[in-house]
Amino acid sequence: MIDFELTDEQKLVVDTVRQFAARELAPIIEELDREHRWDPDTFKKYAELGITGLCFPEEYGGAGMDYITYGLACEELDYVDTSFRTVLSVHTGLCACGIYQWGTEEQRQRFLVPLASGEKLGAFGLTEPDAGTDVAGMRTHARRDGSDYVITGNKLWISCASQGDTFLIFAYTDASRKHRGISAFIVNRDEAGPGFQTFPIKDKSGIWAGDCGGINLDGVRVPKGNLLGEEGEGFKIAMSCLDNGRYSVAAGSAGCIRACLDASVKYAKERKAFGKSIGEFQLVQQMIAKMVSGYETTRLLYFKAGWLKNKGLRNTRETSLAKWYGTVAALEAASDAVEVFGAYGFSDEYPVARYLRNAKAPVIYEGTRQIHTVMQAEYALGLREDKPLGRMLPGFGEKVPVGQA
Repeated sequence: MIDFELTDEQKLVVDTVRQFAARELAPIIEELDREHRWDPDTFKKYAELGITGLCFPEEYGGAGMDYITYGLACEELDYVDTSFRTVLSVHTGLCACGIYQWGTEEQRQRFLVPLASGEKLGAFGLTEPDAGTDVAGMRTHARRDGSDYVITGNKLWISCASQGDTFLIFAYTDASRKHRGISAFIVNRDEAGPGFQTFPIKDKSGIWAGDCGGINLDGVRVPKGNLLGEEGEGFKIAMSCLDNGRYSVAAGSAGCIRACLDASVKYAKERKAFGKSIGEFQLVQQMIAKMVSGYETTRLLYFKAGWLKNKGLRNTRETSLAKWYGTVAALEAASDAVEVFGAYGFSDEYPVARYLRNAKAPVIYEGTRQIHTVMQAEYALGLREDKPLGRMLPGFGEKVPVGQA
């Protein structure tokens, strides 16, 4: 049985986040964007609203809701600006979900609870100056020293770098084993010491209101208890985290498309040319129709991926398709929206120019469109399959065994 009707709880979350975004975020985004500044009070407001741990059980400080509800919240935040969705994506999808899936019970209590409650902001340290898509090309390494690990290296293009509290950091513990020698570590900024330094990246082409930067790790010492999973499981952990991050990016893309659609429809009804509204011209209608198609398809794709997540099933293929299609559709919608607005679309008088600046980055991060193209082709050709990860993200309502490693 297929049912596309949102539950009463999901409708309530959509209404709540939508009203919050209109009241608290929409009035400040133009100033934040213009000043290339993230407002740290925004995350505090997320915590007060109760969305920092939407998809985690209440026993871990979460709201006990499902993954589709989490996706719906991401859609509503991205409707106002991609920067507002990005921080929730990174915090929940890339960081907290990784600890929920791979952590021991002690790690969940120590690290996940403050993340889910919004006491701490999570971040994800995988990308490096010379290692993006080629994860095995990373140079950051961790060596064992007694009961600790000592991490040295550099990370770049890290969302929430300057504001983050709890970081998932990936480093080689055995470089001779290539990607099988990568391990994952939980690093708390307030425990990392002076060797852990972050810096902002300025003059980005888009998502100006977002916090993005780099991390320098110079002999950062972390206890063995901060190793997530086992040594050598870091690559699998990173890929599972990306499944969760890509899911929220797909959901956010639906919000971006809807924002472009709403702005274009409103303007096309108001703007007159040759004695009638421009919305009566078929080529303008064509652009608007493509936005409708992009929005509805993206929403269905991320709903399917969320449905699989709710059942605790592997969803790499479905999430990849949702992220790939959604981000490309959002970029096309934003480009078309600028053209609907004509010269005004090329200025900051209307938000569509900001939508276009923002829409390019999601096509690149968390797997470029080229990588997702290859993935989908390989699935279709039988050259790729979703092998068991060893641990799956718990489905909605599943009990996580106490002491699971």
